[in-house]
Amino acid sequence: MDARRIEDLAATLTKILPPGLRGLRSELEDNFRAVLRANLEKWELVSRERFDVQAELLARTQKKLAALEKRLKQLEAQHDSAEKDA
Repeated sequence: MDARRIEDLAATLTKILPPGLRGLRSELEDNFRAVLRANLEKWELVSRERFDVQAELLARTQKKLAALEKRLKQLEAQHDSAEKDA
């Protein structure tokens, strides 16, 4: 998650504070920001764009693997057939 989103989320959390806590706004916003950064780093989140790229790469890899498995079975069948004829 980029720094801008963390800033926006911390500001949003600060805005929804009860009126009695508004005097602590600056301090609480700093705390929100620190807690968000610390926890989001632990979660190792990726952007939607990066996720989509990796999902596409995985789909292509699975398709290639299926084709290779099919080709391997054909080659094994040819090899087995050649051994029987020999």
